[in-house]
Amino acid sequence: MPATTTPATTPATTPLPTRSPVIGWSAVVAVMLGIFAIVTTEILPIGLLTSIGADFTVSDGTAGLTMTMPGLLAAASAPLVTAATARVDRRLMLCVFTALLALANLLAAAAPSYWLVLTSRVLVGITIGGFWPIATGLVQRLVPPASVGRATAVVFSAVPLGSVLGVPAGTLIGDLAGWRTAFLAMGALTVGVLVMLLLLVPPLPPIEATRLSVLRGLIRGAGTRFALLLTFLAVLAHFGTYTYVTPFLQRVTHVGDGAITAFLLVYGGAGILGTFLGGTWVTRWPRAVLGFAAGLIAAATLLLPVLGHRPAGALALLIVWGIGYGAVPVASQTWFAKAAPDAPEAASVLFTASFQATISIGALLGGAVLDRTSPSMVMVLGGCTAVLTVLAVGARSGRSRSPYGG
Repeated sequence: MPATTTPATTPATTPLPTRSPVIGWSAVVAVMLGIFAIVTTEILPIGLLTSIGADFTVSDGTAGLTMTMPGLLAAASAPLVTAATARVDRRLMLCVFTALLALANLLAAAAPSYWLVLTSRVLVGITIGGFWPIATGLVQRLVPPASVGRATAVVFSAVPLGSVLGVPAGTLIGDLAGWRTAFLAMGALTVGVLVMLLLLVPPLPPIEATRLSVLRGLIRGAGTRFALLLTFLAVLAHFGTYTYVTPFLQRVTHVGDGAITAFLLVYGGAGILGTFLGGTWVTRWPRAVLGFAAGLIAAATLLLPVLGHRPAGALALLIVWGIGYGAVPVASQTWFAKAAPDAPEAASVLFTASFQATISIGALLGGAVLDRTSPSMVMVLGGCTAVLTVLAVGARSGRSRSPYGG
């Protein structure tokens, strides 16, 4: 690769010395819970969208800005924050961003107006842009090399866990005690995660300086550009639709709030399965994993307007959807890592920025379509985008011998 990071004294793949496996894995779990808190906070409005909109008298599409704001800020802050703090201890930065996340949740819970809710989402975006690249880039420093693959899968299991536990639990709390209580509970949970990071994660002095010039160099690589394309299409297809799955279940499937919580719980469980299946197979069959995952998302979203009128049909398709999307983050991160093996934190920055920017674009476009048409049309357009992902993977497979599109 034309770009490299500025090394200090040890390579990026060297784990911390003289640490027992138990302590190392405890640190991995603490980092995983940090990402769980971030993911849950970011997508919590999905289950509370109609409640937030009703409280402030805004449409579902406008309430969808609570999903758009964090992604936009995360995409912008990921390269800037990572470069600005490149020589600061990584544990310290993880703790700072976790404290900022707790503040954001508490601000949302107390917000008297919608613009303050959006302000809290700005803080969430900055947290994502700073925490995620650091966290995903330092896993290999916490465990021995032979355990890096499993540790990475554990960290990324936080993504579907945010759906299987976080969003349904937040939705349930919102139904029982109001959406503000859900954000208050997330604030308390985040404080607990901060304590775990302080106690379990060792000091992590930086061993490389990720400069903006490094990121520009990575983007020039063919493998990185292809990873950006695949991430954009797959994440756009998912978040352009999943952000508005609650309005779909309410208006098309005609299920109550309790059933929606159960449906999201089942979806999240399927997502966990998809994450571990994808993590197991992606190193051997990278194209097949991402192509198959996009195909499942396409099938689920295109069939929902047809079969989703009945609860059984909607639930079955959500399971398919969950398995498909569960494999997307770990597959996308793997593509970026393989495209930039000598710059793991820089690769994580690009992964985070592209992923989060596309979440915002997907939520924004989906909200515009929803306000002008119907939840079913949102699903159809998302399904067509997922089909484009499958076609892109297939086209690259026929042109390149490299499994990662280089």
